[in-house]
Amino acid sequence: MAEIRAEMVANVIEVHVAQGDLVAPGDTIVLLESMKMEIPVIAETSGKVSRLAVAVGDVVQEGDLIIELA
Repeated sequence: MAEIRAEMVANVIEVHVAQGDLVAPGDTIVLLESMKMEIPVIAETSGKVSRLAVAVGDVVQEGDLIIELA
């Protein structure tokens, strides 16, 4: 199981996947906004989304779980 975690404090402005979706390396999972910059969160491995821990409008802190891939 792979976990993708936030690298900084940011707002979740877009979610591109849902639980059960398959992702491949390079796919954009979510789009974050911090200090007026948009930061895409990219899958580094392939897998199935087993848990989506964020929604549009959420604020994530550094180290917060964004997604789990099985």
